[in-house]
Amino acid sequence: MGWIRKFIDIGANLTDPMFEGLYNGSKKHQPDLEHVLKRSFEFSLDKLIITAGNLDESRRAIQIARTDERLYATVGCHPTRCSEFESNGQDPVTYLEGLENLAKENRDKVVAIGECGLDYDRLNFCAKETQIKYFEQQLKLNESLKLPLFLHCRNAATDLYTILSNYNSTGVVHSFDGSIEDAKKFIALGYYIGLNGCSLKTEENLNTVKEIPSDKIMLETDCPWCEIRPTHAGYKYISEENKFPTVKKEKWKPDHMIKSRNEPMNIRQVLDVISAVKNEPIEKLGSQFYQNTINIFFK
Repeated sequence: MGWIRKFIDIGANLTDPMFEGLYNGSKKHQPDLEHVLKRSFEFSLDKLIITAGNLDESRRAIQIARTDERLYATVGCHPTRCSEFESNGQDPVTYLEGLENLAKENRDKVVAIGECGLDYDRLNFCAKETQIKYFEQQLKLNESLKLPLFLHCRNAATDLYTILSNYNSTGVVHSFDGSIEDAKKFIALGYYIGLNGCSLKTEENLNTVKEIPSDKIMLETDCPWCEIRPTHAGYKYISEENKFPTVKKEKWKPDHMIKSRNEPMNIRQVLDVISAVKNEPIEKLGSQFYQNTINIFFK
């Protein structure tokens, strides 16, 4: 199939304060999301899904998505933030209804429930039992909404697989950094695998990516996080044309990327690495990954 060079970033954290110029609460430059998106669209980005991590971010993601026809959003609560369901005397049912209403009232822009799932690497933020409880609540919520799932999994593949086995859903396990055995288990359930810089850090990661079927892969940046750094195993495969000039945040320029702040336009780098690792043409893989994403989120 022919490929007119265009990309879909399935995971971008555009509600992050970095795009407002805030770094650890300190203002370093003016808000520049407009510039970030402009250069991303100029560099072949066709669609972008803004990922939300809680109820407030879900509202904000939808607000941003309404500024451009190419932007879409998720609605959900990240596993490390599931304590919010019960915080400050919050009624969990009210919180869940808030997510449900957002999804129902904005079906033209909301394309997935998430970011939800399990994270056993950061139990200091939210206990395992709480994560599981409210992950399942979001899955039950989605039984009526019937949206794809945008899933988070860190050191929790066995439990995530077991829980998902009880539900008839589809979607993507995003920012995947697990084993090929884990990937195959999720694929067998009908899920896709989302790959970004965090999926391409080590030679072991690259060996796993090589084995994931191309018809089950989607591309993402997870920006402003998960850039492909020079110390990562995948970095050597990035083409020179896709290495973009950066400046320190204190030296901000509207037409330059910020050093160490990932952007949607870097999705081209992710494709570079996967193409090299699989030893397959960029055009072939780019077309396949684009169609994979259309089939799940945009049909």
